[in-house]
Amino acid sequence: MPQVASPANAPAPASVWVASMPFVFVIIWSTGFIVAKFGLPYAPPLTFLLLRFAGVLLLLGPLVLLMRAPWPSGRVGHIALAGVLVQAGYLGGVWCAIKLGMPAGLSALIVGMQPILTAFAAPLIGERVYGKQWLGLAFGIAGVGLVVANKISLIGLSWQSIALCLMALLSITVGTLYQKRHCPQFDLRSGTLIQFAASFVVVLPFAIAFEQLTPALQTVQWTPRFIGALMWSILALSIGAIFLLFALIRKSAATSVTSLLYLTPPTTALMAWAMFGEAFSLTGAAGMLLAVIGVYFVVKK
Repeated sequence: MPQVASPANAPAPASVWVASMPFVFVIIWSTGFIVAKFGLPYAPPLTFLLLRFAGVLLLLGPLVLLMRAPWPSGRVGHIALAGVLVQAGYLGGVWCAIKLGMPAGLSALIVGMQPILTAFAAPLIGERVYGKQWLGLAFGIAGVGLVVANKISLIGLSWQSIALCLMALLSITVGTLYQKRHCPQFDLRSGTLIQFAASFVVVLPFAIAFEQLTPALQTVQWTPRFIGALMWSILALSIGAIFLLFALIRKSAATSVTSLLYLTPPTTALMAWAMFGEAFSLTGAAGMLLAVIGVYFVVKK
């Protein structure tokens, strides 16, 4: 039988993957709050993060050696600092804030301000934000606000949890801009190993000081839910999502990359509705639509 020729304009698998990277990143990144819901009842936040960072190091260390991944000569300090800001500062701030009583909806709204901060700081790294992008950023934050509006509660709110969430917001914003400015290109395997090693070193003394690390490790409840949350954090979030984030930072403007985070709260809300039966109202659906429109305005050439 004669073979049917494929269309000349059929998209190559590589181009399809590149086009789908932002969507895959949003889906994986959105599971972060779901993982917190599964994992935090069974371990203190900084202890959980140390276990997560250690798991990444145990997996990536042998891989870097076996594959002889090139070492980023001359930029180790920049890569390590960017990793500490994006990993230790952001994750430590959000997880500790939630543990202290910060509602997940309010924390999502605060961290959702990152694209706006990134846009204001874009000239510092030689990027320009256009009028249509500013409109998209405004649509995005309005959409996030609608999605989390019915989930925001001020019960149990403290100045410490607010300060930690604001620290997380500033940390991931500065970390993204710093990496885009000082080390946008490096081998993802060795670079990620450096970043998680530096984050482990930074988080360790805080876990010892505030969580009495040895007793905390002894009180970790190794339930199937906790093990599943930890493994997902290591494989999907800390390796998969971070690799995707770094790849997107390489190929896109910082404002365009961070605008994808507007889609995180709506996607998380849908996941929580599907997995935990949490309410997802018409207001939330309208907010999700606004967020999608906002991101479209920001990333459209």
